[in-house]
Amino acid sequence: MNLLEVKHLKKYYATHKAVDDISFDIPRGSIFGLLGPNGAGKTTLLRMITGIFYPDEGQLFFDGRPFDPENDIHQIGYMPEERGLYKKMKVGEQALYLAQLKGLSRQAAQEKINYWFTKFEMTSWSNKKIEELSKGMQQKVQFISTIMHDPKLLILDEPFSGLDPINANMIKQEIFDLSKQGTTIIFSTHRMEQVEEICNRIILVNKGHKILDGEVQQIRHDFKQHLFRIGLGTMPNPAQMATYFFTIVSQQDNFFTVKLNEDNTTNDILSHFIRQDIPVIAFEEILPSINEVFIAQVQKTELPVIA
Repeated sequence: MNLLEVKHLKKYYATHKAVDDISFDIPRGSIFGLLGPNGAGKTTLLRMITGIFYPDEGQLFFDGRPFDPENDIHQIGYMPEERGLYKKMKVGEQALYLAQLKGLSRQAAQEKINYWFTKFEMTSWSNKKIEELSKGMQQKVQFISTIMHDPKLLILDEPFSGLDPINANMIKQEIFDLSKQGTTIIFSTHRMEQVEEICNRIILVNKGHKILDGEVQQIRHDFKQHLFRIGLGTMPNPAQMATYFFTIVSQQDNFFTVKLNEDNTTNDILSHFIRQDIPVIAFEEILPSINEVFIAQVQKTELPVIA
């Protein structure tokens, strides 16, 4: 079942089409990557999903019914890329204030704060002002403030900004845990390696249009170039490598990157070396990264051949 369904959303500013007829679904409990270059329309999409903007056309469905910003906003947690914290307020006071804004009682909010501050080793920060914290520490405060009310939909815009590897891994693990518990997550970032590691599905938008969407691994397969990396137990001579089954793209010692020729299969590659009595010690398909697909689709260029 989908938690969020976006149907033909449009948002125009004068003559600029910020979002132009975009549709997609986000399954409940999934981690959904929202990707696109600067100015693609991502921020406008997020603002419509959070009820900040109303679409000019189209409709949103939240939890199986038409989206009602007034009532559904308390089921959404939104962590923007820019800091949304009051610099002069103390950390504990601010977390309490933001939790109460999301509908928690003072007692329930304090219990949540105690739990999360202990888990993130932040109890000693409670009486510090936000302006006294590093960028990474502020990011942890902002993350906790976003999830304290147990939202059904969690929107994270560059959540790892300013975090060191240890704290980034801590936040990443919490994202995985929240997803397993049923929280649906929209993850917006420019770091494509994070997308491949974290997201189940993605949508790529550019100039207000949807370019592609689907499962991460399926998209990589859809753009495959029939490239394979093969490791051989002995060094073959040129005659042993000569075949119409594949073309050699590159070589490093006994490891070759080859491109399968049209109408041939992986069995043709393997059987070629078996007939030559050359042991195969490694064999894998090389799929393009999401970063390579992203660049090619946005710039409308061919994918580079991976050596």
